[in-house]
Formats: sequence, C-alpha cells, structure tokens
Amino acid sequence: MKFADPKNDIAFKKIFGDKNKTAVLISFLNAILEFEGDRAIKSVTIANPYQVPKIEELKNTILDINAINQSDEEFIVEMQVEKDIHFAKRSLYYTSKSYVNQIRKAEEYPNLKKVYFIGILDFAIFETDNYISRHLILDQKTYKQEVKDFEFNFIELKKFKLELKECDTNAKKWIHFIQNAETFDLIPKEYENIEEFIAAFEAAKIYNWSKKELEVYDYVSMQEGKRLSEIETARIDGKAEGKAEGKAEGKAEGKVEGKIETAKLLKAEGVEIALISKTTGLLLSEVDAL
Repeated sequence: MKFADPKNDIAFKKIFGDKNKTAVLISFLNAILEFEGDRAIKSVTIANPYQVPKIEELKNTILDINAINQSDEEFIVEMQVEKDIHFAKRSLYYTSKSYVNQIRKAEEYPNLKKVYFIGILDFAIFETDNYISRHLILDQKTYKQEVKDFEFNFIELKKFKLELKECDTNAKKWIHFIQNAETFDLIPKEYENIEEFIAAFEAAKIYNWSKKELEVYDYVSMQEGKRLSEIETARIDGKAEGKAEGKAEGKAEGKVEGKIETAKLLKAEGVEIALISKTTGLLLSEVDAL
C-alpha cells in the first residue's frame, strides 16, 4: 500500500480540502487550535475545495485551504515546503485580506469575524525550539488579548522529533501524519480507531487516485526534487569557489609577505630605498615605513 506525501501541495489539499469529507479538516483544526466543548468546530464550509489543477497553472497557484465554520470565523490553512524568509509577512497579508473581504463597506465593520491562520512549514522560521507556536495580539503590559480578531499558528515540521508512540494527542498525531504518512505501508495501530485519520489515510492512498491526479502529484514532487538538487549544487559550487578564492588570496598574501621580507633584508644592508622599491615593487612609502 502506498500513501502520498501530505507535504506535496496536491496531496495536502486532496486530504484536507475535500468538501465531501470535511470531518478530516474539522478534526485537524480542533486539534491544532485546541478547540473543545462549546468552542469545538462542528461543521465547516470549504471556500476553495480541492480540484485537480492543470500543470501549467501550478507556478501561479497557491494551494491552501480557506474554511468557514458555523460562527462565520475563517480559517486559512497552508502547507509550505519551500523555505520562504518572508512567510510570516505573507501570513499577515493573507489573513488581513481575508478579514477585509468579509464586508463590502467600512460601515459594516461590526460584522467582521475572527480569522485564524495555520501555516505548516517544512522548515524552521522562529528561534524557539517549539514545533508549534501561537501568535496573538497582546497588551504590552497586561498581556491581555483585547484585540482578538487575528490569530496565527505555525507548525515547524523540522522541529517535530516525536515517535508515533509518543504522540499522545490528536494534534501530535496529525503533525506526525503530515510528516511521515508516505513512509507507512499500512495504517499504524495508533490511528486505527479514529475515523478522521482513517479517512485521511484513505484519501492519501495513491492507487485510488486518477491518472490526472497522479501526473500533477508526480510533477510537483519532481519540481521539489529539482529545487533541492539546485540548492545542493549551489552549496557545493559555493564551497569550491570559496576554496579557490582562499587559495588565490593565500598566494597573493604570500607574495606580498615575501616582498616585505626581501625589502627588510635589503634595507638592513643599507640599500637605497628607491632601489628596494624598484626591486620589490613596493611603494617608496611602504619601504620607508618598514
């Protein structure tokens, strides 16, 4: 049995963005945002449900999920594999745009609802060691959250080191699923009795996919492989260039030092400064300063 890599844009949206299987997304959101009891999301409408994109459109397509719950709160979920140092700013842009687009004119601002951003990153972006972080707008002195309409959550997969047996919450199980699903041959026992995870694994089964879905999935995977190859090539080339530059600089420094030593010996023997300058190629002022 072969499962797709949820970190692949197409697989991620197929698993979490199916409008007919919203229980998967609801479970993920409730787990990551720690929603329980009255706060728990009961239903969502996926604003941009999964559709197989055309390969030629992929360069200009951001594959994320925009969901709205029964309280009209909005959730933006994005999987980002390629390292982007401006990702935090991008999350601010998406969130503010989603917030503003809820109304048509300023007078309707009381109708604005909270927007949650959940970014799943296959790279590290913050200095903390925590693999999941929540960012709120707080009062600098009281630390109260009185401006509540924006919330940013980031999951940094590179920092998640837990084994599946150590994943004692659904949030940890979801992160482990996203990070490792493609490595499983069968559905692990830790997921067996949880319907939402079974549905996620079913969606990730590649042999259930259409030919078109597989073509796009493979294309995205190859593009990622190509990008990683380019980064490694640049790193190796950079090392080689650094060594070459180091050798050249070393040789140049050695020549200068040799000229200085020669000039010192000639000066000690009482040779005229002008002749030393002509012999070594050093400036008159340089020889005089020795």
